[in-house]
Amino acid sequence: MNTKVILYLLGRISFGIGAAQFIPLLLALYYGEGCYVDFTLSIFIAVVLCGLFDYYGRDVSHKDISVREGIGTVFFSWVLAAALGSLPFCFMGVLDPVAAYFESMSGLTTTGATAIANLESLPRSLLFWRVLTHWIGGIGIIVLFVALLPQIAGSAMYLFNAEVTGFSNSRILPRIRTTAIALFYIYLLLTIILTGILAGMGMSEYDAVYHACSAIATGGFSNYDNSVAHFGSSMIEYALGVFMILAAGNFAVYYQVTQNGFKALWHDLEFKVYIVLVFSISVLITANIVIVNGYSLADGFKTAFFHVASFASTTGFVADNYDNWPSFAKLLLALTFFTGGCAGSTAGGIKICRLIVLLKTVAAELRRTLHPQMLLNVYYSRKPLPVQTIINISRFFFVYILLVAALSLVLTFDGMDVTEAIFGVASCMASVGPAFDSIGATGTYAQVPACSKAALSLAMLLGRLELFTALALLRSEYWRNSKRW
Repeated sequence: MNTKVILYLLGRISFGIGAAQFIPLLLALYYGEGCYVDFTLSIFIAVVLCGLFDYYGRDVSHKDISVREGIGTVFFSWVLAAALGSLPFCFMGVLDPVAAYFESMSGLTTTGATAIANLESLPRSLLFWRVLTHWIGGIGIIVLFVALLPQIAGSAMYLFNAEVTGFSNSRILPRIRTTAIALFYIYLLLTIILTGILAGMGMSEYDAVYHACSAIATGGFSNYDNSVAHFGSSMIEYALGVFMILAAGNFAVYYQVTQNGFKALWHDLEFKVYIVLVFSISVLITANIVIVNGYSLADGFKTAFFHVASFASTTGFVADNYDNWPSFAKLLLALTFFTGGCAGSTAGGIKICRLIVLLKTVAAELRRTLHPQMLLNVYYSRKPLPVQTIINISRFFFVYILLVAALSLVLTFDGMDVTEAIFGVASCMASVGPAFDSIGATGTYAQVPACSKAALSLAMLLGRLELFTALALLRSEYWRNSKRW
């Protein structure tokens, strides 16, 4: 492993995070908030780290980036970015170091879980830094990095493949850097459109930008303690619901829509299944809360649709106290923790494409049980899937469930309730954020013990990197000096 390459690239990440903090620094000066000193100190530390990493990583060839350097750069970039992102929270005395790292990791991985009990008492510049971590993390630190750093374009494939989600790498153009730029422009355009819509519906410019950045990143941070419920607007909830669903779609397919029209979207199996799933669960929850809780049909559907869109896209916005819903409705909502959005999106979770393949694999095995001599293939979008792809997806699902169980044990050992531990880990690993009970619709993670916050921070990182990019570092051969691989 060429550590100089990794150090050089980490230096670029440090510089990028420091540069991003200039935005809340300027806001602090504009609003006359004294926390501009804290942002200045945070930026200074990021710049110093950049200088140190550059010094120890000098005289490197970007052709030295291999699979091993790609994995290391991606993993340590997220760890470093979360650490630098946590500094303003620490310097302002808002959170202790563990809670600040939890908050920063939650922002960058677009989880949306918060350890802050009283958001509305914080400076507006610090609140904006929270949502800016969402927006940076949503497109992906490395995808953004590849788009803005042309000198590594030739070796960007290893970084890009370790960053993007799903069982395909969502490559839409021949060159990786061109792909990254195209994805970034789509991401930016959706953010601008939603900002304009929300502003037109009565939000202030600050609130519109804040919630647009959070929704398109499928993050869920709000600058109000009661989240989207603060606005009390059905129009805003429907607008956010639609754009959360769009943000959970495959951005590579959206690029194809710009080239080939909406037939590209219609022909995408994953997106169609995702839409059907969202509306089916919305209808079931609507029926349940109308019958049991006495919601009107209009309010019931609006509330159900918004929260299913929020949780299925792994955003985590809240507009109603779903903890008061019947158990059936809450369990349906919890199932969306695992389904997640589409591959190549800003959403977390297992991903719809993997679930489709798993279900088709089970169906094929059932047929094979009845017809042992029959040769059966698993098809996805009318194309047979390689056996290795099916094996990889099955491994991913097994490891995903195993890690949810293992981290839940850590939280229960630390004193958390079993239900809260399981759903808390599942929510953080799927990048949803809110769970149930004290960490549910009206609660926060502020009261969660420090050890559990650290475990949940790890769950966020594992979920964002889709497990294997992070777990590969546990293999001893990763750290050995051997041939490039």
